[in-house]
Amino acid sequence: MPESFTPPTWLKPDGTVLACVEKIKVLNENINELRELAQDAVDDAVLMGGTQAQIKQVLLEMLEGISSQYPEQK
Repeated sequence: MPESFTPPTWLKPDGTVLACVEKIKVLNENINELRELAQDAVDDAVLMGGTQAQIKQVLLEMLEGISSQYPEQK
């Protein structure tokens, strides 16, 4: 069974808490969808004879290579 996951407290670039309920809802939905997809990828890798360690490393490398197409808001 996968561990439970609690989304983080979302912060603005200046370190203050993001307060808009709709923005928080969208961010939480996005992170939960990504977590479900990542879980499926890990499960598929193991079921097909691969390792958790390798698929997790690939996912981490993929995330490290992603940058926003937009500048952070001030």
